Amino acid sequence: MEFFSLLLKTIALRPYVFIFLTVFLFSAARLIGWRRTWYFMGITWLVALLCEFSSTRTGIPFGWYHYTGSTVGQELYIADIPFMDSLSLPFLLYASYCMALAFLLPATRPQGLGLSIGMVRMRFPLATRTDWPVMLLTILFFSFIDIIIDPVALRGERWFLGQIYYYPDPGTHFGVPVANYIGWAVVGFLSLRAYFPLDRKLLQTGLSPDRAVTGYILLGCGLYYGVLIFNLTVTFWIGESLLGMTGLLIYIPLTVLLALRLLGHLGASE
Repeated sequence: MEFFSLLLKTIALRPYVFIFLTVFLFSAARLIGWRRTWYFMGITWLVALLCEFSSTRTGIPFGWYHYTGSTVGQELYIADIPFMDSLSLPFLLYASYCMALAFLLPATRPQGLGLSIGMVRMRFPLATRTDWPVMLLTILFFSFIDIIIDPVALRGERWFLGQIYYYPDPGTHFGVPVANYIGWAVVGFLSLRAYFPLDRKLLQTGLSPDRAVTGYILLGCGLYYGVLIFNLTVTFWIGESLLGMTGLLIYIPLTVLLALRLLGHLGASE
């Protein structure tokens, strides 16, 4: 009963996390099906939890950091780690995966009239979606979004997150050590390295390589930008203008490239 009570308190305390999680479940189930969605979520959550457990005790892979325990009794903790923290990484990795797919899936320009006019038609072949280029680009997007998330989360006492953790040796990137971003890359690599072979082994029923998946991919990209906009909004709200501008300088060029790709001007065939 205490577990469920703390879980309900966690949802009430961190509703934005569970909104993002719900969007992830909705969009992932439509792209890869429920079975793969649960595998993706379970693998990433477990890898993230183990890496956080290790890092808070050995400094590997995120570098040394510690949770303050300021919200004990207000939200669920697992092994002294806030549940919502490790739960965030599956939907962030999935959103990053969709961003990578948006750039790398084979795509053709639409023919004829219809609501999709002007938008490329992406296909979903197994070989492409589980290949190394997708993995590496996913890891890059995954690490990039933490460049926005972690510095503003570190300033949680200035907004409704609260001061839930700290680095004993603050790093050079707005107080965040570079090791933290390396740790995110490690989590992304280990999670996808476990999930991709599983994706190949599972039945491909309903996952025809020729089906159009542009809309489903856009749902995942929308999740990515939803998290990005949320964090940038908080960043500017608490007065961290330099941090916010850094984020904009990273993502404006990427957004332009994504728009060109979706409109068929970048890597799309006739």
